[in-house]
Amino acid sequence: QVQLVESGGGLVQPGGSLRLSCAASGIIFSIYAMGWYRQAPGKQRELVAAITSGGSTNYADSVKDRFTISRDNAKNTVYLQMNSLKPEDTAVYYCNAQRKLPFWGQGTQVTVSS
Repeated sequence: QVQLVESGGGLVQPGGSLRLSCAASGIIFSIYAMGWYRQAPGKQRELVAAITSGGSTNYADSVKDRFTISRDNAKNTVYLQMNSLKPEDTAVYYCNAQRKLPFWGQGTQVTVSS
C-alpha cells in the first residue's frame, strides 16, 4: 500500500531552520507531483510548496524566499527546507503525493516559538 512518512518536525526558535523529509513507498515516486501542506489550529489546510515530476516548483506567497522544496527520485523522498522560521509557520505539516488520486502522510508538528 501507499505510505508517506514525514520526519524532521520539532520545536525551533524564530529565525531558525528545519528540514522536513517525506519518504514514499508503494508508488512510482518519479511520476508523482509532490507537495507539502500545513494546517494550523482552527485553520484550513493550505498548500505550502509543490514540485512536479519534472522538477518545477511553486510556493505559497507567505513562504517564498524562505522555504525550498526538492526531491530525490533515487531515494523516493521529498524535502522541505525551511529557513527564517516565524511563529506563524507553526502547524502540522503534511506530505502529499498527487497523480490521479491524492495520498497523504500522517503529518509532522512544527512549532516556532521562543
